[in-house]
Amino acid sequence: MKAVTMSGFGGPDVLEMGTAPNPHVGDTDLLVRVHATALNRADLLQRRGLYPPPPGASDILGLEMAGEVVQVGAQCEGWSVGDRVCALLPGGGYAEYAAVPAGMAIRLPNNLSYEQGAAIPEVFLTAYLNLFWLGGLTAGKNVLVHAGASGVGTAAIQLIRAAGATSYITAGSREKIERCLELGAKAGWYYKEGPFAPWVKEQTNNEGVDIVLDFVGAPYFEQNLEVLRTDGRLIVIGTMAGTKVANLDLGYLLRNRLQIIGTALRSRSVEDKIRLTQEFVAFAMPHIEKGTIAPVIDSVFDWAEASKAHAYMESNANIGKIVLRVS
Repeated sequence: MKAVTMSGFGGPDVLEMGTAPNPHVGDTDLLVRVHATALNRADLLQRRGLYPPPPGASDILGLEMAGEVVQVGAQCEGWSVGDRVCALLPGGGYAEYAAVPAGMAIRLPNNLSYEQGAAIPEVFLTAYLNLFWLGGLTAGKNVLVHAGASGVGTAAIQLIRAAGATSYITAGSREKIERCLELGAKAGWYYKEGPFAPWVKEQTNNEGVDIVLDFVGAPYFEQNLEVLRTDGRLIVIGTMAGTKVANLDLGYLLRNRLQIIGTALRSRSVEDKIRLTQEFVAFAMPHIEKGTIAPVIDSVFDWAEASKAHAYMESNANIGKIVLRVS
């Protein structure tokens, strides 16, 4: 099959069109003809040799896809050839075909294109995992979402709104903030104007937030703790700006009963991912079918332009997902 392959580790220029063996299809798997896939930050790290795939996973980039079922495993029930699906993957999305456990497949509603479907699995499942499983999100809670205009950020804002909770975001441009407000965020902070902690306290009448979703890492650590209310949870999704924290007052954690949680979706078990997928579908699919939750797509590239798409993502200019059209 055709696939986007790598000539080595490095910059976007190492990506090229090539071939790879067709994926193995087990009795509990679906084989999907991929029509679209999407970029994630993990793809950039893997391309640089900094994020190897889990044991047994494809070394082809791509953590999600949408397409048409072309083969149904012998033990799969309720699926047929021709079904339109999207799904989370441990790797292998930048290819003509992908195999996925049937329990992880999400039926694609008729109101969504394959490009829209490819923009759902990774970011929405990541957001759902961190907000509900780890963050304990319920109606009435306040959440601070850093990188609000990112794929996960735009997904999180919509899930928070659907849960009856309130989101505040930080972003790197006025345009990004405006888009987040349109999606349902209550307010946004342009992080280049200075520290966000005073702003969060002002917005919440000095109460702070219950959950912080952070992609930035070390530079935001102290402020993240500062804006958490008692029993608050800091969920570290990424460390784009650094991993080493110089000062940590454990007494402050104890006094305020704070939790610091590290998270990763890719390394979770298939059983976890199936349960996560099914819970997400039960919660979000009625909203998706009505259009009250929708993937946010910044741009669509032909998959032959994967290197161009990677360079664009590294520029941090996108609002929402960057999609690759495969066929």
